[in-house]
Order: sequence, then C-alpha cells, then structure tokens
Amino acid sequence: MVYFLRSSSQLSRPEAEEKNNPKMHSFGYRANALLTFAITILAFMCGIASLSDNFNSPSPSAQVQVLNINWFQKQPNGNDEVSMTMNISADLQSLFTWNTKQVFVFLAAEYETSKNSLNQISLWDGIIPSKEHAKFWIHTSNKYRFIDQGSNLRGREFNLTLHWHVMPKTGKMFVDKIVMPGYRLQDDYR
Repeated sequence: MVYFLRSSSQLSRPEAEEKNNPKMHSFGYRANALLTFAITILAFMCGIASLSDNFNSPSPSAQVQVLNINWFQKQPNGNDEVSMTMNISADLQSLFTWNTKQVFVFLAAEYETSKNSLNQISLWDGIIPSKEHAKFWIHTSNKYRFIDQGSNLRGREFNLTLHWHVMPKTGKMFVDKIVMPGYRLQDDYR
C-alpha cells in the first residue's frame, strides 16, 4: 500500500478551517448548545404552565363567627384594645391547582375613621401547605393585638376580611379576599 502525505496547503477549504480551529465541535461547544436549547424549552414550558392557571376559576368560601369580646379597654396611652374569641371556617380547596406551592391566608379587621379611609388590623394568619389542609375550622382568639391608634373603636362597625395569597411553583402570585360585613363593637369598655 502506498500512502500519500499532503501538506496543509493542499487540504480542501473545510478541512483547512477545521485544522485551524480545532475547538469548533468540541465537547464544550456541544454542551453549551444543548444547555441553551434545554433552558429555552424549560422557560417556554414554565410560561405555558403559568398561563394555564388563568383557566382556573376558584370559588372559596369562608365564615367567621365572633363568639365573645374577651376585653375591650382603653390603654394608658389612650389607644383602644380589643380581644375576641372567634370561630373561623373556610374552604379554600378550589385555590389549589397542580401549580400551587402554598397559600398564605390572614384574617383582618377593617374599618373607617375620620383620619383614615381604611384601617386594617391583622387578627390571625396561617400557611396552608396543601389542598388536604385547605378546608379548616379554627376556634381561636385573635393571634395579633387588635389596637386602634386612638379611641375610635367604641360603637364602631367593622368588616372581617379573609385575605389569601396563592404562591405558585412558577408564575405570578394571585391575591384575593372575601369581605364579611356586619360586625360592631360595643359602646362601652369592659
């Protein structure tokens, strides 16, 4: 057998370019192309997943029953403070989809005063980790102090509002609430 050796000047153009650029099809370049393609597909799938949550139409329900005003007093600094015992029941199962990581829920007392059009005081909160825990009934007193900056609570009507923040695995957070009107504090301290 006879072998012929060619010099680099005798190589065809593609062969010469490959010889001059030995990293043209190296493992690093191929891994980069594959990783870029995979991240593009993953981003597209996350976008589609996030958009699919828009087709969910949740129908949560909640009810709060104020059982007792434990105390209603004026603090030494002049602020009104209230402690109450409540039954909180809610069914938030419809908020959960395959894309829901958890739901943060809180109960707030909301009322108007001459100074502020909206006073909002958080009374209770919780984190619901799964759909199995999203239907609940709780007997509790307010977890956080119900204090007004001033003496505006005597005889005041207020709403109890259950707020929730749906935290998805991917996409934007969804926020909504249920307003339950018709609550009123007494006229006298006790």
